[in-house]
Amino acid sequence: MVDDERLGLELIRMADHYSFDLLARGLPSHQVVRFPVSRLVVDVERFENDEDEPMAARGMGVIYQRSHDLQPLRRALTYEEREALLARWYRPHHEALTNVVDAILTLHGRAVVIDAHSYPSQPLPYETDARAARPQICIGADTFHTPPALTAALSAEIQRHGYSTAINTPFAGTIIPMKHYRRDPRVIGVMIEVRRDLYLDEITGTPTSALEGLSDTLRSCLVIAFAKLEGVEGGVSS
Repeated sequence: MVDDERLGLELIRMADHYSFDLLARGLPSHQVVRFPVSRLVVDVERFENDEDEPMAARGMGVIYQRSHDLQPLRRALTYEEREALLARWYRPHHEALTNVVDAILTLHGRAVVIDAHSYPSQPLPYETDARAARPQICIGADTFHTPPALTAALSAEIQRHGYSTAINTPFAGTIIPMKHYRRDPRVIGVMIEVRRDLYLDEITGTPTSALEGLSDTLRSCLVIAFAKLEGVEGGVSS
């Protein structure tokens, strides 16, 4: 177990700061699936079974046992405790995401999931490759669910506004409901990882005056990129 001071530091290091404000502000509520608690409780971006999750080997599977610096974060949970956390937080989030995607598929025949995140300007000890490039905007893509035309258009538009981009570095992939994962090509996914020094005081976790303008730019870039994929309606996971 960690004390309150260490837990506060962990929250600053690991939270997806203001990802909703960056990418989902103003969207209709029925298109937004927003996880209500920190990933330090449960990480909904991980596979539910640690056997399927590569980060479980570093103590950071669906329920973290280790902190950002690979120190103990919590005691080992019993099976019952683990199931209680998954039942309360993980499974309802994925059910909600699945329901939104299904509803949009029914209405439009295709759906986009925008997976919204932030990441620190400097690598943290838990990361598997500290030497990976850290662009201002990382675009996460999946070989099945992310059309190359989308990543190309999005990257070009973001670069046009003066920001550096990279595909799948330092983080890769994007969340897709398991019902559709690698099964349904009508579900398109893209992850947007925004480097925090663009809009945040990384020591305190306090947003800077750049937040609103960056949000407007990113949302404009997404609209333009999606316009190249005719007939797509978007849902957002953040």
